[in-house]
Parts: sequence; structure tokens; C-alpha cells
Amino acid sequence: MKMDINKLAEHFARTSFQVEQVCRYVRGPGMSCDDYTEPFPGFVFPLRGKAEFDFSGTSYTLAPGHVVHGGARMPLNRRVLGNTGWEYLLVLYRVYAPEPSGFSLSKAHFQLTPGQSPRLTELLELLWRSSGEPGGISAFQTETLFRCVLEELFVCVRNQSNDGEQTLFEQVSSYIHKHYMDGLSVRALAEQNDINENRLFYVFKKYAGMGPGKYLMAYRLNRAKECLLANDAPIGEVAKSVGYADALYFSRIFKKQVGVSPAEFRGRFRNNPYGFQDGSIPL
Repeated sequence: MKMDINKLAEHFARTSFQVEQVCRYVRGPGMSCDDYTEPFPGFVFPLRGKAEFDFSGTSYTLAPGHVVHGGARMPLNRRVLGNTGWEYLLVLYRVYAPEPSGFSLSKAHFQLTPGQSPRLTELLELLWRSSGEPGGISAFQTETLFRCVLEELFVCVRNQSNDGEQTLFEQVSSYIHKHYMDGLSVRALAEQNDINENRLFYVFKKYAGMGPGKYLMAYRLNRAKECLLANDAPIGEVAKSVGYADALYFSRIFKKQVGVSPAEFRGRFRNNPYGFQDGSIPL
């Protein structure tokens, strides 16, 4: 069953549910179990290895980067694939009726592909630990963490799609255009959008032809060129206005990327628009 991730997220947002059980299992190579059922719906989060799950004739191959959801009391055949064993986290939850009309989590099985997310792995580990601790605070933390897990899962699935990738690129590039003068970093941009740096690099390489760090630098230098030609502000002030606190560092990367120093760029263009060898202004 193919899921619309936005509709699934909206369904969870409008559904009352509570964590019933969080279990961590390790299964040996070749191990199988037929006609297995759970009393509640739940998610299977693979941690290591590979397995095949079959819900009423629909087969799912599970490995890290893939997640499956099964309904309550739903017959399941499962088999460990490969020679490395299979480890996973199972999160069962209870749905409190009525659910929004048109779809029932208790009767649905489907697979989601969030890809590799260090943040999702970290949240699952925290969820596993909190679920085993006694007391009301731990119970509250477990409920909160499960919702954080779902949020990360949904965001990662959305970002795996082409529409999600383009939305992510437009969102981050727009933020760069508005905040290029601030102390931005690739790590901060990735964390702000709940993705890892590799994912952000992939998306920028796909839509801009360069990584996010180089994109940020290019945008800053283009704004610096505009400042150099628009006024007589000192080079240090121009550097700070585009996000570089160190004027010497700014001058070095400017010359490396443009071919001339900031001062030479300003002087040569103002004195002779065609002063560059190819007759154009370097951008």
C-alpha cells in the first residue's frame, strides 16, 4: 500500500493514540515465524540486517532506511534474510476511537522509506531507553519521544521524494538569501531542517550543481560585488555585511574565486567596464 505522507501525518495529527509497548529484538539468520499477530498496530524500525515481512500476500523487504507499519491482529509471516541476523525496534500503540473517517491505522499495513537518518536512529535509542524506565516522567517522555520519532520519519520520507527534495532546496536556499550575512554553517542548515549534511549536499548538488557550502559562498561573494560597486565602504565593512568577520579571509577567498582582489575588482570595473580579459564582469 502506497501512502501519501502528508495525509498520513495529518491522520496522526488528528488521531488520539498512546504507546503500548516498545520492544527490541534480535533474530538469527534464516529464522522465520508464520501467522504471527500483534494486538495493536505498530511500526517496525530495522536497526541491522534484512528481513521479509508478508501481510496477507503483500511482501515487504525491510532493512535500515525502510520502515513498515502493521495493523492490529493482522496475520504476518516473517523471515530473516542473509547471514548477518536481524535486529529491529517494534513500537506498538493503541488507537482511541474514533479515527478520522476514510482510513484506519488499525487495519493498515504499508512501508515507508525515510532513508538513513542519524537523528531518527538517535530518537529510537532514546525511545527504547525511556520506555524501560519506571515512573510517570519516563512514561511522559516515551509518549513525547514517539511523536518526535514520527515527525522525523514523516519529514525524512517527504524529503526522499522529488517534490520533497525540491521543496527542501527552495526552503534552504531562500533562507540563505535572507540570512547570508549571519554566521551560517552547513551543519546548522542541516540541523535546522532535520536532515543530515550528506542529504543536504545531495539536494544542493542536484538542483544547484554545487554543495550548500559553495552555494552560500557564491551568494555572499555576489552580494559583496554589488556592495563594492555601489559605494566606497571599506573592504572590512563589505566583508562583515556579507557574513565574513575576517576581512583578510574574505579578501583571500574573493581573489581565489573571482581572480582579483576586492579593491582591484572595484577599481578596474569603475575605471573600465571592459577591463577584464574576456570583456565581461566576473560573477
